[in-house]
Parts: sequence; C-alpha cells; structure tokens
Amino acid sequence: MVTLDDIANAGLLQKPSDNAPEALERSQSNYKPLHSFALPKDRQYQQQFADIYFLRLTKIKPAVEKVASIAWEGTVIGGERAKKVERVLDVRQGELCWVTGTVYIDMALKPNILEDVSKDRWISAPPSIDHYFSEEGHDAVMLEDDSGRIRLIGDTLKDFFMVTGCIVAVMGTENANGEFQVLDLKFADLPPQPERWELSKPPKPVKSKAKVKDGDVEMTDSPATAQGGKKMAIVSGLEFSGTDTSYTVELNLLLEYLLGEALDPMAQQNELAHISRLIIAGNSIAAEQKTHVEMDTGKGGKPGVHKKYGYDSSSYNPIPSQLLDEFLSELLPSMPVTLLPGALDPANASYPQQPIHAAMFPKSRAYTPLPGAAEHGWLDAVTNPWEGEVDGWRVLGTGGQNLDDVFKYVNSDDRLGMMEAMCRWRCSAPTAPDTLWAYPFQEDEPFVMKECPHMYFVGCQPEFGTKIIQGPDGQMVRLIAVPSFADTREIVLVDSETLDVSRVKITTGTGTSE
Repeated sequence: MVTLDDIANAGLLQKPSDNAPEALERSQSNYKPLHSFALPKDRQYQQQFADIYFLRLTKIKPAVEKVASIAWEGTVIGGERAKKVERVLDVRQGELCWVTGTVYIDMALKPNILEDVSKDRWISAPPSIDHYFSEEGHDAVMLEDDSGRIRLIGDTLKDFFMVTGCIVAVMGTENANGEFQVLDLKFADLPPQPERWELSKPPKPVKSKAKVKDGDVEMTDSPATAQGGKKMAIVSGLEFSGTDTSYTVELNLLLEYLLGEALDPMAQQNELAHISRLIIAGNSIAAEQKTHVEMDTGKGGKPGVHKKYGYDSSSYNPIPSQLLDEFLSELLPSMPVTLLPGALDPANASYPQQPIHAAMFPKSRAYTPLPGAAEHGWLDAVTNPWEGEVDGWRVLGTGGQNLDDVFKYVNSDDRLGMMEAMCRWRCSAPTAPDTLWAYPFQEDEPFVMKECPHMYFVGCQPEFGTKIIQGPDGQMVRLIAVPSFADTREIVLVDSETLDVSRVKITTGTGTSE
C-alpha cells in the first residue's frame, strides 16, 4: 500500500531537477451520452402516477414469464402439475399455479401524503426515519396487477430482496385465508447486453473480452489500444460549503491530484495523464443549514406575507455554487467532466432529475454546448439517472437516491446486493413513484433497463464497494458503490480497458491508494 504522503515526499521534498520534465498529454475520452432520462420541456403533472406501474409491468412481464416458464415447466408437487394463470384474480384456492405481477409492500412506517402536506403548509412535519421495515413483522407483501391484489406469505420470501415496484413471478397455492403460499419466486434477470463500441468507433479495432476462471468472473486484458491504460475517475458528494473551511483543504488536494500538480512530474504524473474523464455523481453542493423562510413584516411590525417566491436574499448563500464553479473552471481546461445532480443540488427533486442549468456556472459555462446544439460539451451536465457510452462501455449511473430509498425497505446493509437486485429486476428505480418522487410518465417507463450496462455506479454512498455480477447469457456488470467524498475523502478510478477498480483516499494526514 502506497500513501500519498510517500508519493509527495518522493516527488516534492527534493531539490529541483536540472532536466526539464517531459510534456505530458492527457488521454482523450471516447464519450457518447444517451438521453434516456430527458423530460420534455412542456411536461405536465396533471396525470396519474398509476400508469408508471402498468407500463413497467407491460415491459418486464414477458421476460419474467419466460424465465418462470423455463424453470417451472413440468413441475409437479403432490401429484399436481403447476399451471400458469394470466391474472392475479384467476388464482384459485388449493390449485398449484404461478402468476406474474407487481410487488407492493404495505409498511406501517412508510411516509404518507399527510407528511408532504405538512411540509408544504410549513407546519411541524413528522420526524424522518431511516427504515420503513418493521422488526415486529407487521409488513405485508402483496402481488398485484390490473385485476386485483393478493397477499404473499412463506419463508421463501425471506431469501430475496423485494421492494415495492419490482416485477416477479411466484409459484404456490392459495390457502383458506385467501393468502398465496409462495414456494418459489423468479425475476427477469439481466437484460440483453450490447457489444462494446456499439454506439461509437474504437481507437483501434479491438474488443475487450471476459472469461470465467475457476468459477470466478475475471476481466481479461485487451490488446493495447492507441491510448492504452486510460482511466475514468468517479467522485460524489463533494458538498461544497461556504462554512466548512477545514474541508476546503481536501477539495484543493483533490483538484491538484486530478491536475497532476501534487505529484512528481517524472513518475506519478505520467499515470494521472491517463485519467481521461471525471464523473461527478451527485451532491456537489452541501445542504443548506437554514430551513425556514422568513416573512416580511407589515405596518406596525405585524407579520406580513411571504416574500416573493419564498425567496429571501438575506438567507441565500451563493458561496457553495461559486466554489463548485471555480473547481470546475480549474479542471475543465485539462479534463472533460460529466456532472450528475443529486438530492442536495440545485435541480428538480423528482426522479429523473434534469441537468443543473448552465447559469449556475458563470466561469465554466464556456465549456458547455450552445443551446440546441446536438453535440455535448467539455462540461456535460446530465440527468440523474444517466446512461451513456464511455470508452465503448455502456454505463448507467445515479446520484444515489434510488439505492438509498431501496435501502429503507430491507433489513440489510448489503448495498451491492441491492444494486445487483435492481439489475436483475431490470429496474433502476423500482420504488418510484411510491416513496421516491418521480415524474408521472404516461407513454414510457425509462427506469426499465432495456439493455444491460457494462458498468453500473451509484454515488453518495456511505462506503466504497464493488463486484462483478454475471447473467444467464454471459452478461457481466461491474457494480460500483461510490463513497461520498465529504465523508470518506475517497475517489474511484476505473480502468477503461479491464473495468478494474481502484480508489484513492485524499486527506491532510495520511492518504492511501488501494
């Protein structure tokens, strides 16, 4: 393990060299963003949210039924052959059958509309909770479709991650109480995975391959490309603040690290020159400390009305956005940046979040594309979730709200397992719109994974984690839980050829590279 202090001491705490350092050129990023989660400019909110569930069921149900048919075809239990029923309402008591539908989990601790109303009315709101599940076992798991709803019971349910909104097929029988005793359960599993370089041209006609060695999934090295050894950097939770001055030191060190200014020119800078793109995955701005809106006073000091649009110039703090703008303006001449919004950033609160407006970056917006331009800019402010192709790999990433909401449903700390479950459910935001605010889609459900990504990252997580999962048709997905930089001081580096992952910890004391 090498510490950043060791690197700095080796490169900086020595007399200047008589030889001029070799001029380094940063590797170029092969990048093609997709606009899978862009909302129309004239979007409306009068429509009902139920259509999202119907669209999701329509899109995922055929894949779930295909998996279930293969697994349960010819299954005989107690002399009775399992048969498929089309609707939940067609389930008959005592008959062995299987049916597909949408999971709904009735939880007493889940938030309700009264909480939202209380917040809008500016009165005392119920206290927020970390989890929705009940330790007493009062939560009820339902399966529903357009015909009705039936309660699911059985120990089999404990073997799977399940949240409201995921599509499953269950096999079992209905008991005398009208409950469905589950004997087995199936998901859609990973969707078809596109080939590398499907949307863009590689620097050279090479393809990275993957193989299974000794039962473990292993990414193999590809032939060297014209720009071999490239890396993409992912960081989240920068949380620029106008009050925490001690944290500013780590942010400056991060900037110097990415620019290669803190390392030895003849050694480690050559390696950092291969970082071809920085992805910022949410929460670039720190949470605002002031939560109430002051009111104007009327004549005689009597309370008046709220200020226009609820805005009070005395309570607005422009420093965090200015610091982020300065950070980007220092970095952009050297490196392209993809910027995802997060829960704390100046973007719409509902999923999918739309890009942060270029007006927030007076110094950096010169690197953004012109309005209406088809090409992306050097600074690409994108949606959350976001999908694109980076160096030939299909990448799906979020700012973390989807995983944080799923985490509240289950009694587990395995966030990588929850990310894997979302991939196998083929849905990146299953709890939307039930407990995760979402736009009420009518014609499409963009959270359904139509194609399997090669890499799936989620930002603003409490700790770093990564693993590779494999699908039934050879699909392989690199999962990355990106830690919040404000909490961990860690940044993630991904090899653009092998998808191998490393992390760098930057602190004022001891920094480690793992």
